[in-house]
Amino acid sequence: MDFTLNDEEQAIHDLTEQILADHSTNDRLKQIAAADDHVDRDAWAALAAGGVVGAAIPEAHGWLGLGYLATATAVQVAASHGSPVPLLSTSVMGAMPIGEYGTDAQQASWLPAIADGSLLSATALFETGTSPAKPLTTARTDGDGYVLDGEKPMVDGGLQAGLLLIPARLDDGSIGVFLVPSPSDGVTCQRVEVTTGRPQAHLTLSGVAVGGDALLGEGAVDGAEIVHWIARRTIVAMCMQMAGAAQSAIRLAAEYTKERQQFDRPIATFQTVSNRAGDSYIDTEAITLTAWQAAWRLDQGLPADDQIHMAAYWAAEGGFRVVHAATHVHGGVGVDRDYPLHRHFLLARQIELTLGNGEEHLERLGRSIAAS
Repeated sequence: MDFTLNDEEQAIHDLTEQILADHSTNDRLKQIAAADDHVDRDAWAALAAGGVVGAAIPEAHGWLGLGYLATATAVQVAASHGSPVPLLSTSVMGAMPIGEYGTDAQQASWLPAIADGSLLSATALFETGTSPAKPLTTARTDGDGYVLDGEKPMVDGGLQAGLLLIPARLDDGSIGVFLVPSPSDGVTCQRVEVTTGRPQAHLTLSGVAVGGDALLGEGAVDGAEIVHWIARRTIVAMCMQMAGAAQSAIRLAAEYTKERQQFDRPIATFQTVSNRAGDSYIDTEAITLTAWQAAWRLDQGLPADDQIHMAAYWAAEGGFRVVHAATHVHGGVGVDRDYPLHRHFLLARQIELTLGNGEEHLERLGRSIAAS
């Protein structure tokens, strides 16, 4: 395995770092939060103008046509800055599946607007009491189109999205993924507060009529395959986010403990503090390495299920330890909303809760190993 970025991927990484260092300052992020606007519009416009948002969009539509790794590294950089830019919901969960499975007409209809930053998207993967590949939301045939009914709680980016990707069960029991403009008649979008402070959406679909051309791929590909494809890349992108959050948390902890004096010496020299820092460094390296391994294998088209479970385990378990240790060594400063650490802590907790218990991923990995 060679995780070295090629020139184009490195350019995406460096450009994302440069743009967010300029735009997503601590003062700017406080202003955005105070205004209750949970997308950094200026940073997003700059990322779109620089080609970061459309990095994975096919060259046929005037963009770079890069693989998964280019966008994944941008996701990690965004998390390291605590920046509220919707690379996960729009670029990974929206543009990529349309670019991979959409018809020429679907790609032409949606991808240019996503790439230029004027259109945000969201994918409603999750429902209560079932897995993403077995949605309870239905899509009954109605003439040449479909009518959607169901509920989709906890949709990341759903409040701001102008396009929704909705997995639903068809009349024959198969799965389809539908491209639904938002707002649309019959779509109700309710705000849901979550750990990060960036609200998500609870979508209710009641008699939402769409044309046959709203079915992603127009039936040429099994919708369950599309859902699985999206879910795997979403999980790995969240692991990349955790890597970025952990790296920034440990950096802040290192800077603070070198400056904070107690008994006329920096607290970084205390054995207990240095031990926790060392453990956090090991966890952060494990989170980063396993996330990159999974992202690289997806990018290369290699089997990656085991590596995804490894990455999810380290993100959920190691990420929890890193941000808690960083907050602990900061003392009261760690929970001060004027200080940037709280953004990384809250993001890490949200990712941990979304990925699920680390033991579940170990169990799935163990079953895979036993079956091999």
